Amino acid sequence: MINGILAAEEAFASRVALVIRTHPRHLTAAVAAMLMTAGGGAFAVASLGPDAADLPIRQVLETVTPVSVESQSQALDGYSFTLFRTESTRASDTADALLGRLGVNDPAAAAFVRGNSEARAAMLSRVGRTISAEIGQDGRLHRLSARWVPDNAGGFRRITMQPDGASFAVRSEAETLDVNQRVAGGTIQSSLFAATDAAGIPDAVASQLADIFSGDVDFRQLRKGDRFAVQYESLEADGQAMRTGRVLAAEFENGGKVHQAMWFEPAGQKGGYYRFDGESLRRAYLASPVEFTRVSSGFAMRLHPILNSWRQHTGTDFAAPPGTPVRTVGDGTVDFAGWQNGYGNIVIINHRNRQQTAYAHLSRIDVKAGQSVSQGQRVGAVGSTGWATGPHLHFEFRIDGQYFDPQRMLAEQDGGTPIPASARAAFAKAMGAARTELAAASAVLQARAD
Repeated sequence: MINGILAAEEAFASRVALVIRTHPRHLTAAVAAMLMTAGGGAFAVASLGPDAADLPIRQVLETVTPVSVESQSQALDGYSFTLFRTESTRASDTADALLGRLGVNDPAAAAFVRGNSEARAAMLSRVGRTISAEIGQDGRLHRLSARWVPDNAGGFRRITMQPDGASFAVRSEAETLDVNQRVAGGTIQSSLFAATDAAGIPDAVASQLADIFSGDVDFRQLRKGDRFAVQYESLEADGQAMRTGRVLAAEFENGGKVHQAMWFEPAGQKGGYYRFDGESLRRAYLASPVEFTRVSSGFAMRLHPILNSWRQHTGTDFAAPPGTPVRTVGDGTVDFAGWQNGYGNIVIINHRNRQQTAYAHLSRIDVKAGQSVSQGQRVGAVGSTGWATGPHLHFEFRIDGQYFDPQRMLAEQDGGTPIPASARAAFAKAMGAARTELAAASAVLQARAD
């Protein structure tokens, strides 16, 4: 219920911002006309209307016949209605459990989902798929739809099941995702991810916020009362958000200092995030090769967990569940992708200035030697191959073959260049639109606080 209210607030704020951005002159003229009309009406009443104290007072009495509960119930029996409900699939789902959560009381529908291979594969095989049901007032199923985004696909799949005589008919379709924009905001009480969860903002957006402002804000030491506003892309299927796209604009207030950023792509150049003064926020390297994780072992001497001897730990270990995506922290070329003794599956990437990064103990490798990779691109997944006592990513930073503290090196690298003079006008126009969107998100946040 709360998430629904938050989504409605965000959608309303986005709509207000869109109207202001699209029709500023029309809106100004309408407000002016309304004020003039209201002023004229007030003048006429004040000049020509009688004094309220001189108006006669009449008392009107009417007999009202109460309507009985029985008659209201009988009247409702003459109406039919359809209920709509959406749920996400769970690992423990059976046909009966899924339909039960959806409010469907239809044994024939449950039996069909169990027995039909296409329906069963679409609705019971994966966790997190969106299932929507249209139900009659008797609990019988009118329509059941499953929607999901296949791996590495730009569109989505839809499987629809409907009554067809004594059985059900199944239809499979491939559709494109609609790209919409949403605005939202939150206030820090404990952590960034707790605040975004409370505001109904996806984790992928929170991760992007952390990447964008990693050079300005220490997200390990946020203060209670810090706030943020964000505009981001929502990729939707039939009005349902399936995943998120890029953060388009963001504002983060940390310790009373406000940091702002927006995505901008100058003509003929690679896009990136910029401060509102046109300075680039792009850094040579991301702050971390793994999202939603913690450092489990730093760059220091330690007792090796397998060799049981004190050795220099040549990198940083990030604790994460198996299969967690691993991304390259910077642009470069894959120098090696394969198996290396204690490292297990490892990817080594060459960067500028004879710098290398290495990603070890991977459960899978998604790149090949010689391949060019872009900052943030997936290169593999967290695993426990090689000399590893459990799933984690071992990450190294090397210069001319020597090992350096990865966390320090990532933090010290500068990146992009300011907006070129030729793109200043287009940047200023885009920045005005971004300010409007962020103001709408802040307005929602303030209204919620009040």
